[in-house]
Amino acid sequence: MKAILTRLFNHEELTSEETKQLLLNITKEMYPDAQIAAMLTAFQMRGITVDELIGFREALMETRVPIDFSPYKPIDIVGTGGDGKNTFNISTCACFIVAGAGYKVAKHGNYGATSVSGASNVIEQHGVHFTNNMETLKRSMEECNIAYLHAQLFNPAMKFVGPVRKALQVRTFFNLLGPLVNPCKPAYQLLGVADLAQMRLYTNVFYKLGIDFAVVNSLDSYDEISLTDEFKVMTRNYEHIYRPEDLGFKAAAPEDLFGGVCKEDAALIFDNVLNNRATAAQKQCVIVNAAFAIQIIEPQKSIEECISIARESLESGRALNTLKKFVTINS
Repeated sequence: MKAILTRLFNHEELTSEETKQLLLNITKEMYPDAQIAAMLTAFQMRGITVDELIGFREALMETRVPIDFSPYKPIDIVGTGGDGKNTFNISTCACFIVAGAGYKVAKHGNYGATSVSGASNVIEQHGVHFTNNMETLKRSMEECNIAYLHAQLFNPAMKFVGPVRKALQVRTFFNLLGPLVNPCKPAYQLLGVADLAQMRLYTNVFYKLGIDFAVVNSLDSYDEISLTDEFKVMTRNYEHIYRPEDLGFKAAAPEDLFGGVCKEDAALIFDNVLNNRATAAQKQCVIVNAAFAIQIIEPQKSIEECISIARESLESGRALNTLKKFVTINS
């Protein structure tokens, strides 16, 4: 580690193989916490490269609890978090709309760190018991098109850096890894990021990993399509900036997307959306995120077609029925 730290302090870059081995060594408890903290700080100050991030990801994927959903070719919809907006669970709502439309979804999530309610919080509020049992997860995927993978059950290596991260009390590159370590290695991913620098980083990572993707960013720094401002979408096939009006939506205000002050508030908004009782701003925000997810799977469809598919899934009650069946299977 001393040699690695010296190189980092000199602003040298590491290879993906070096960062992979570095994290594997951490899981073997080869380094004291002080050196791990110094390493995390050095990367945070210098910034992490694409190859370095891929190496750390490879280490986490090598030590994960594996799950094979390859026959289903699922999509994951996730935001990086950390945008400080405390929105309701937009990505998780979108997952149930996409599943309700007949597409397979493998949602990877955790408890909220920078918001009142993360994906695991709102799922748990419905009485769901998290599991890494393959039979239960496959049944969920086959019977209601969606399985939920609670991160803490699948990424045991993270516990080796947990105390140091908690003691530092600042973001590190491990916050960037969360969206990249879905243990089933989904075929498709819609990722929301909080700024354009992250958009470039993740786009280059996805290109190298060979995942079909869309990375989205609202230009007023939401890590999802918020419709509060123009938003940018980057995929393998195009790069475009949209205005809400371009897609037939009204611009939203930040307060329209507020997730509440407690987990119960967030769960109520989540239920209102899927029961088609939400405000127009809440509803259209979830629909547009679901639509861009659908277009990753079906790139031959226009975004307007995908919006119609997502809207029909919500308004017909199919998204709600998907949630009800999901809760029954997983409780």
